[in-house]
Amino acid sequence: MVEETITGAGNGLLESDQLWACLTCGRCTEVCPSDVRFLGFIRDVRTLARESGRQGRCSHGATIQTWMRMMADPGLDQNRLDWLNDEAATGRHLRGLRTAKASDTIYFVGCLPHYEVLFSKIGAQAVEIAQSAVKVLNHLGIEPIVLADERCCGHDLLWEGELDTFRRLAALNAERLRATGAQRIVTTCPECARTLKLDYPQHVGDLGMEVVHISHLIAENELGIQDRGARKVTYHDPCRLARHMDIREEPRQVLSALGSEVVEMQHSRARALCCGTSAWTHCGATAKRLQVDRLREAKETGAETLVTSCAKCQIHFKCALDDPRVADELNIEIKDLVTLVAEAIG
Repeated sequence: MVEETITGAGNGLLESDQLWACLTCGRCTEVCPSDVRFLGFIRDVRTLARESGRQGRCSHGATIQTWMRMMADPGLDQNRLDWLNDEAATGRHLRGLRTAKASDTIYFVGCLPHYEVLFSKIGAQAVEIAQSAVKVLNHLGIEPIVLADERCCGHDLLWEGELDTFRRLAALNAERLRATGAQRIVTTCPECARTLKLDYPQHVGDLGMEVVHISHLIAENELGIQDRGARKVTYHDPCRLARHMDIREEPRQVLSALGSEVVEMQHSRARALCCGTSAWTHCGATAKRLQVDRLREAKETGAETLVTSCAKCQIHFKCALDDPRVADELNIEIKDLVTLVAEAIG
């Protein structure tokens, strides 16, 4: 692809299905001896392709991209906070989740409430992740701000080349985040963390606050949990967290603090396999094969639970297990890291 562009044959690339097949996982950058910045290249070429009327195939009928575009409307009136006390959403009764109108910390929820609706059939944790995050922050003495008019961070649109809509979302979020006067943003989504920390400064200016993935925050604090339920787990490194942001050890430190025995898969940390799909685009046989390969690695460790700290990774693996043929061979419990911490708190 790079050679085609350098030699002037780039128009063929704009029309190629290969342009949208890239996972943007960053594995190539880890091993490239020539320091080719392939992620930026792919993102820029996709922007050019979009401008000429081409785009990738959304795996869910453009449902997810549609709600992102809707959120780019400044006048949109949202209902984003029911999940804070909504037992019906998850069947879990979480009393007393404490948030604040003013705080030095914002919890950036992202699209979790929407994923709850779209992926409930496969049993994906979504609202439970958000509720668990607030519970864990409360346990650490933090009552976060949760914005009633937060928008999607725009990650998927940016990586699909829809730059103008991404910038509108980013500008709306930046305005609301800065207005809080907070000093820190905590996310449970690696893609939100990457976008707010690395991409917003390039497109809408520095937010003027620290951006932290919750696994990093928990690792820095003493949980003070006495009754730890020991279990054998293996950890899946999300691409945005491990390779894009170099957060690899912190989730493992948290699992160890919970009393878990962490057993590594054949490919871990910088060498970890991707969950198979990027930006909800181009999910097909190749993506399914990657997911099955990863589930097989997890199963071969003998772990009871496959833990990740990315809602999308969990959704993709649970989607693969929704195939009875895969589940019969490779069925394994899949949990998000922050929900395990919330359970250990009790």
